[in-house]
Amino acid sequence: MTTSISTWFWSDRFWLPENVSWADLEHPPPGVEYPRLGHLVCVLPLAVGVFLLRKLFERLVAKPCAHILQIEAGVPRRAQPNAVLERLYQSKMCPDTRQLEGLSKQLDWDVRKIQRWFRIRRNQDRPSMQQKFCESMWRFTFYLVTFLYSISHLWVSPWMWDTRHCWYNYPFQSLSPEQYNHYVAELAFYWSLMFSQFIDIKRKDFIIMLVHHLATIILITFSYANNMLRAGTLVMCVHDASDIFLEAAKLANYAKYQRLCDGLFVVFSISFFFTRLVIFPFWIVYSVLFESWEIAGPYQAWWLFNGLLLVLQTLHIIWFYLITRIAIKAIFKGKVSKDDRSDIESSSDEENHSNFNKSTLKPKDFNHSSGLNGETHDH
Repeated sequence: MTTSISTWFWSDRFWLPENVSWADLEHPPPGVEYPRLGHLVCVLPLAVGVFLLRKLFERLVAKPCAHILQIEAGVPRRAQPNAVLERLYQSKMCPDTRQLEGLSKQLDWDVRKIQRWFRIRRNQDRPSMQQKFCESMWRFTFYLVTFLYSISHLWVSPWMWDTRHCWYNYPFQSLSPEQYNHYVAELAFYWSLMFSQFIDIKRKDFIIMLVHHLATIILITFSYANNMLRAGTLVMCVHDASDIFLEAAKLANYAKYQRLCDGLFVVFSISFFFTRLVIFPFWIVYSVLFESWEIAGPYQAWWLFNGLLLVLQTLHIIWFYLITRIAIKAIFKGKVSKDDRSDIESSSDEENHSNFNKSTLKPKDFNHSSGLNGETHDH
């Protein structure tokens, strides 16, 4: 039964060009290695290693840097123990008006007091500024190292300068150690993010990011199995480039270097535009759409991959619109608007809520290419 499902799922007609089978890829010429799904077995244990490395990095490197920059962890005010409110909080962090009125009658508490309890309880679960600094420093380091590594091997690759080389003799293209290392590093990193989401403090965008990480893992895995490594490494390199500046802007924001934060965010916006709205669509997507059709010919999985790339490009356009709004505010008002998903609510938030909504507009929740206080990733 399992063999039949596997055979159906990995159908030659779906995943490979016409007149090519998986058997053809199992016996490469001497000295040549083709990608095989079995090569990625090591990714899960490596992901655990990456997660442990992150914890070690945060403790030994990021946290001392936070202390030097005087970014303290802080101790949030703790909510008064209450079993009834805690039980509701576990299922709904922000109760509606009807629930608040019911709780008021049940506990003989004023509605305002119950709202204050939930606000304090939410703040209690929010990550501290130091924790967010450590997480951003880890991601900044990973993106920087991965980008430099990918550029070092792509720079001497002919397909970086002429994308038609991505499709010559496809799928019979040899696997290089650099391509393998790049793919394994990215996969292990995203699997580690999957693990950490269940261990770290949950954010508002938990489900969104869980789906995002899962989709990223699936795309990277299938492009490896399908031997789209040349185009795949280009896609990952282009995405890592702008992420470096986003995480750098977050670090400056947490350290309260506002001018540096604003400048880095503008640099991030410019780099995002050139990498995601110029290089990605007119260089990589164009190659996958038109050059691959001309050289290798279309097949069923070809439509799937191109459809996903076009969806991703649509998201890039939406994200850039939101990023531009923040960047313009940084230029003309002198301060980057923060994503309020992870901001800690002050005790006066409730009192000033209506006035705040009238006077301030904060773009929020557009993946990790937007706000400076959230945990997000947009590959």
